[in-house]
Amino acid sequence: MKPTQALHDLGQSLWLDNITRDILDNGTLRRYVDELSVTGLTSNPTIFDEAIGGGASYDAGIQKKARAGLSGEPLFIELALEDLRRAADIFRPIWDRTQGTDGWVSMEVSPLLASDTEATIESALAIHKLAERPNLYVKIPGTPQGVPAIEAAIFAGVPVNVTLLFSRQQYLAAAEAYMRGLERRIAGGLDARVSSVASVFVSRWDRAVGDKAPAELRNRLGVAIGMRTYRAHCELLETKRWRDLAAAGAQKQRMLWASTGVKDPKAAADLYVSAFAAPETIDTMPEKTLLAFAEKGSVKGVMPKDGGNAEEVLGQFAAAGIDVDALAAKLQIEGAQSFVKSWAELMQRIAEKGAALATS
Repeated sequence: MKPTQALHDLGQSLWLDNITRDILDNGTLRRYVDELSVTGLTSNPTIFDEAIGGGASYDAGIQKKARAGLSGEPLFIELALEDLRRAADIFRPIWDRTQGTDGWVSMEVSPLLASDTEATIESALAIHKLAERPNLYVKIPGTPQGVPAIEAAIFAGVPVNVTLLFSRQQYLAAAEAYMRGLERRIAGGLDARVSSVASVFVSRWDRAVGDKAPAELRNRLGVAIGMRTYRAHCELLETKRWRDLAAAGAQKQRMLWASTGVKDPKAAADLYVSAFAAPETIDTMPEKTLLAFAEKGSVKGVMPKDGGNAEEVLGQFAAAGIDVDALAAKLQIEGAQSFVKSWAELMQRIAEKGAALATS
């Protein structure tokens, strides 16, 4: 049995953290579904920037849209949604079979809106309408400004992938927003079934710490933070508040493990994938990580709901002078800034290609 099948059988969803027109055109995505148990995918500005700049696959689409008068963000959204609609259609049978639990794709709101709650809400609603696919999540950052937008989007019936979560506290703020949105829907006599996932980023913790902690703690912080957050998630599902929502028909907001590609070349390629094997969660993997795990990975056990030894490990980091609360805030800010940088590069690339192709 392939390791990817073993994870799938354990109850975890495997999503691809990548999309390009090439993997749609040449059947690679379909093959990953059929052979590697992939049941969804995620995207972000960095992924699209690399995809569009990596060859000529998007040139015809850019040329056509530029000649039609589109440019900048509207052109990109149309371009991205063309890919995501095709991917959503590939995953639609899975979405139907699992009654909306699995089989999703994701599209990010502009990271330039990260500090503007109202603009984020407007963008999320517009993307959801333009997508015309029930299995497309709109990605909204779980920043302080993004949290009210998450609640508003859920209340409006927009499925949300909450991104850029780095800690238990940030996760709980996103979960609260999700539940408030559902409670408002129920109070208004609306359907409580609006789906959401909460994306917790893990590998960036270990890259941020680097050699600041003792050698025996190397590449252990991301796992410990994830385990602590997973415990909070499991405890939340046991509360009366969530049980009342579930009784009203709400779906639980699933945990999604993001940034699962190792940053340390000395670390095992499946470090985070193996550590975060947990039923009813999602692991979204870069293509390189997915293929490495499929070839040589293994499922060593199930992630403990009680957090295992996370607090002990985090105590060791605290003793080494690592302030995880301050670092969580820093990582979220840096993550948002990184997407802004990729977005600016993406807009510049589209502008240059559009100008060159419009007259050719």
